[in-house]
Amino acid sequence: MTTDAPGPIEYRPLAPAELSLVGEIDRTERIEGLFVQRDTRLELQVGDWSSPPWDSQGEGEHSVAAQRAALERQVEAGAIPLGAFAGDRLVGIGLVITHVRPGVAQLAYLHVSDGFRASGIGGRLSDELERIAREAGDTAMVVSATPSANTVHFYLARGFEPAADPLPELVELEPEDVHMQKRL
Repeated sequence: MTTDAPGPIEYRPLAPAELSLVGEIDRTERIEGLFVQRDTRLELQVGDWSSPPWDSQGEGEHSVAAQRAALERQVEAGAIPLGAFAGDRLVGIGLVITHVRPGVAQLAYLHVSDGFRASGIGGRLSDELERIAREAGDTAMVVSATPSANTVHFYLARGFEPAADPLPELVELEPEDVHMQKRL
């Protein structure tokens, strides 16, 4: 356990049955800037792109059901999930997929609940996912980052850089994301 966040936080692997706890994550965020990626340049656009909590009842892209289904698909395909818990509540979650290319891992999912951000949880999850990738033999990591200013700044501070040649399948899947990479 560590105390780099409000109260003690426990970090541990998630069992497949625990992926449904993603509904406990509050993704609410005030977003006043989005980055647009042009090759390796990032251009900030100012505006209001704030995000509400995930829809707890619906089935759309920003619903708890859609998040759970995406996590389950990725884990069934070999992704490794980690969780951060404040007591019994899931407050952070991350997934890594090793070997998406020879020597390259993907940080496939990272969310920290509103009220727990900027407390070290995201950094700790990211460190652990990078460790897993290194131990699997990967020497680089890619991420398709939500283009919000806070998210992009988080990854830049962790040593990621905009990718000159992002993986085409990731760009196709998330064309508006900022595609980044780092050496492990």
